[in-house]
Amino acid sequence: MFRISQFMQEVAHPTALGMKRTPAGPVVIWNLIRRCNLTCKHCYSISADKDFPGELSTIEAFDVMDDLKRFRVPVLILSGGEPLLRPDIFDIAQRAKAMGFYVGLSSNGTLIDDGNIARIAAAGFNYVGVSLDGIGAMHDQFRRMEGAFEKSMQGIRLCKARGIKVGIRFTLTQDNARDLPGVLQLMEDEGLDKFYLSHLNYAGRGNKNRKDDAFHQTTRAAMNLLFDTCWHNQQAGRPKEFVTGNNDADGVYLLFWVRKNFPHLESHIRAKLEQWGGNSSGVNVANIDNLGNVHPDTMWWNYSLGNVRERPFSEIWKDTSDPIMAGLKAQPRNVGGRCGACEHFAICGGNTRVRAWQVTGDPWAEDPACYLSDEEIGVVQFASAEK
Repeated sequence: MFRISQFMQEVAHPTALGMKRTPAGPVVIWNLIRRCNLTCKHCYSISADKDFPGELSTIEAFDVMDDLKRFRVPVLILSGGEPLLRPDIFDIAQRAKAMGFYVGLSSNGTLIDDGNIARIAAAGFNYVGVSLDGIGAMHDQFRRMEGAFEKSMQGIRLCKARGIKVGIRFTLTQDNARDLPGVLQLMEDEGLDKFYLSHLNYAGRGNKNRKDDAFHQTTRAAMNLLFDTCWHNQQAGRPKEFVTGNNDADGVYLLFWVRKNFPHLESHIRAKLEQWGGNSSGVNVANIDNLGNVHPDTMWWNYSLGNVRERPFSEIWKDTSDPIMAGLKAQPRNVGGRCGACEHFAICGGNTRVRAWQVTGDPWAEDPACYLSDEEIGVVQFASAEK
């Protein structure tokens, strides 16, 4: 995850570089249930409105939580499918809060209503993220449900009225990019706290629809808008969070934005970006799916590192006998192609490995969704030698 707001704060008020802080344990995105009331076209878990056998029981989930706490995992993001369809979701959430985890709820928002908002509030979620893929009919088209947008907005407003920190997740594709300005304006109009832009990753149903991925120029235009919007909020004294995910080239593109607008801060921001280091799949980000399989992140569902029914998460996560985990934990990672030759490799860390794997079959190939030109990343000679 790339936290734009933190770097904009750094532009506004530069601070000393300091020591790099290594998280005690990874953030865990936990897909507690695969069932969902929607069938979104970019769903990485390929969920459906039916029960899936073999999911972890409440007691098994509690045992996993105990291990995660001992392993010093700081954050649990409870996801699905649609996590509100899991009968014990509030028991799990309240226990997680009592154990001291930062607990997020990742929902499509359509099931947040007057009947459960009190329990959602009582669970004490630190953050509720609701997915929107556009305004009105555009969102409904992506979610494949007429009226989904209005239901999601009702859920967002109910959370806001209860004082719950709530924000929007938006997956950028070529089809819905034109709705991004409207979604950002909606965030402003509704007084929401956070905006997360996810680049389309080639996994699950998103992999089947990768022909719809935003073209590189569209991606650049979207990032320009996001940077400018975040900076405007920073200057206006409105502390909203803007983050992106699934394309760590965003860090390099922010450096170019700083070079253009604040050239005297370029070296400082570069140092901060290199300290961030880019992609952290398999290191600081982890995933547990509904069956208990552990993955390097949520987009690696067709690659399992092990199962929590057979070995504790803490053992699985430390085991570098697996070649993928060994490669992800390597410092630096051994990435090929234009990513390996990129002069900004220290910023993005080679970007998203699962996307390279899905497209080429090689997890260490260049990321095909890097939207920076050969000239921008200093690989003109490399590219010419490959032709």
